[in-house]
Amino acid sequence: MFGKIIAISKNFALVSLGNNAVADDLLNYNVIFEDGTKRILGEIKEVNNNQIVISFLGEFVDDKFLSGIIRKPSLSATIRIINDNELSILVGNEKHGNMLLGKAPLYNDFPIKVDINEFFSNHSAFFGNTGSGKTYGVARVVQNLFSMGNIIPFNSNLFIFNSTSEYHNSFKDINKINPNFNYKLYSTNIEQLEANSEILRIPLWLMSVDDFANMFDVTSYFQLSVIEQTLSYVSIFAKKDEESNIYQNHLIASAILSVMYSNQVTARIRDQIFSILTTCNTNELNFNVEIPGIGYTRQLRKCFDIDSEGYFVEQILVTKYIEQFIIKDKKWKSDYVPVYFTLEDLAVALNFTLISEGLLLNDKSYGEATALKVKLNSIINGNYGKYFQYDTFVTLNQYITNLIMVDSQRRAQIINFTLEDVDDRFAKAIVKIYSRILFKFTKEMPERGVMPINIMIEEAHRFVQKDIDLEILGYNIFERIAKEGRKFGLVLDLITQRPTELSETVISQCSNFMIFKLNHPTDLEYVRKMVPNISEEIVEKQKTLQAGTCVAFGKMMKIPMIVKMDLPNPEPHSANPDVYARWMVELPQQNNT
Repeated sequence: MFGKIIAISKNFALVSLGNNAVADDLLNYNVIFEDGTKRILGEIKEVNNNQIVISFLGEFVDDKFLSGIIRKPSLSATIRIINDNELSILVGNEKHGNMLLGKAPLYNDFPIKVDINEFFSNHSAFFGNTGSGKTYGVARVVQNLFSMGNIIPFNSNLFIFNSTSEYHNSFKDINKINPNFNYKLYSTNIEQLEANSEILRIPLWLMSVDDFANMFDVTSYFQLSVIEQTLSYVSIFAKKDEESNIYQNHLIASAILSVMYSNQVTARIRDQIFSILTTCNTNELNFNVEIPGIGYTRQLRKCFDIDSEGYFVEQILVTKYIEQFIIKDKKWKSDYVPVYFTLEDLAVALNFTLISEGLLLNDKSYGEATALKVKLNSIINGNYGKYFQYDTFVTLNQYITNLIMVDSQRRAQIINFTLEDVDDRFAKAIVKIYSRILFKFTKEMPERGVMPINIMIEEAHRFVQKDIDLEILGYNIFERIAKEGRKFGLVLDLITQRPTELSETVISQCSNFMIFKLNHPTDLEYVRKMVPNISEEIVEKQKTLQAGTCVAFGKMMKIPMIVKMDLPNPEPHSANPDVYARWMVELPQQNNT
């Protein structure tokens, strides 16, 4: 088939074709240069008339493949197509720890196996246009993992985040493969709940300052301090005991006196005091409480009537009453301690934060703090409040256990979160909150990596972006997981059709890639620049791929290869709608007689 080696350069050999060779069928095939005891692997890159260009990839030594070459073949070396034994060394075999990825279409659908550790313990990315088979490929990979016979991934933890329920159909019956497998769905759409599914709920006390900052779209450092103070207050107030009541009275009294003796006109002072008592009040400090005087009593609201000279009619009386609630010598606990609380409790604590530290006297700071109140109230009064209604107090470990367990006896290996009926901003905040919670959970495990978790994010370009939290918080949770999560057993798997919108830092930390067909020149250029170790040949290969076929490379592969994925069974609901069947109606035939 192959003729003589015409020339050898630094990275490739120029070879003539034999008389019987069919040039059109040789492109992308792997070949072996046999030169004495040396077996050097090459790939056919170009076919030009009766000459071909073969690049050097590595060398076979005994039953091992070594990437890269030290010595090139001589001009007298013979060339042949790679055989099945050598191919199995490249694309895996039946050895323990391997799983089926797909098939090699260039080699009569030779099965491609990958090491499970190399695949699932490293960050991975799945790129491809809509309709390229990207989602089908991901579903097939997971189904392959759960179809390995007597070695089962019983302790696997795949957390899937998606804006739709397209994966639900592929995984809901996973226990039909093996009764030990279970699938669990968490949805934001109550109407779609069915067996082994629940409404998505997050305990507020497991959320950090950073989580609330993401949920409230924080835009300044000052707002972070407001959230910190709010959480400090809520850990005290949520107990609803005598100490919390004393502290509330202390804060209200301090705020009123601070405003009363500020350098403002009396009418404005009264408005601010009324604002304080409207949002923050107790049994002892409210509009209707009776203030005892000498021989009479007066409601607190009446004490702030303004006389003809512009003063409060009972300023001395009200001052004396309010001062008794200020405790000067007590040092209040300021550290946040997780306790059970609700959104309503959080709103109360935020109101007390707004009246403390002189915020009422600083219009700019008060405006920024009030923006948080508006966003919190919109959640409480809107449709999103139900996602934070948790019945009882749970620890972080208990919450993760509850997420995984189907019931007291069965655990789920695939946990699917579908974020339907929520806007992109809120969905992104939810994915960030869960990612941070899982990062904290894996990081605090007594033994590092004892419970590996994969976070699979469909349409990752909507979530894994370069956001303002990098500036405000000093980090982005996805970038932190990409850089640190792997050593704790937390791994990202990103699925997207727009790699240009992904965080560059996250992409740079991905070790495995499955690139389905990409057409957009901006995406292609971005992949060419940002993906580690990608070559021009890989970029060119993917341009001609059929749907369901990808170029796979990275730690899981010894060399980049074209992989054909079998159709998942059952398939995810991500195919195009049948427009013809939905639109067309056959009219009854006219009888022309």
